[in-house]
Amino acid sequence: MDRADESFRKRLEEEGGRLIADLERLGVTEQENPGYSTHIADDATEVLENTKNHALRQNLQRLLGPVNDALAKFDRGTYGLCEDCGGTVDRARLKALPQAALCIQCQQQRERS
Repeated sequence: MDRADESFRKRLEEEGGRLIADLERLGVTEQENPGYSTHIADDATEVLENTKNHALRQNLQRLLGPVNDALAKFDRGTYGLCEDCGGTVDRARLKALPQAALCIQCQQQRERS
């Protein structure tokens, strides 16, 4: 593994750690039975917060998936290879987006489909 690859791996590990910390910070605060407090406004606020936190958790998990996939590619020795065509993902693309799974041509092709 060359120094650039080590740099990409470090960035991915840091991003993964940040996303996991954000997920843990959100925690599980959902009320089991919303609607059973003494005031309807309290119930509405609780439901709103639960919905917002659920959406945030889903987004963080969606972002964490590609980061974990890229780290697994390091372990398999396939980091930097396009998942569609098997070609090399350009270093500039990996520098901008270390979790990129596709070369720019395959990414553009997917976006057009």
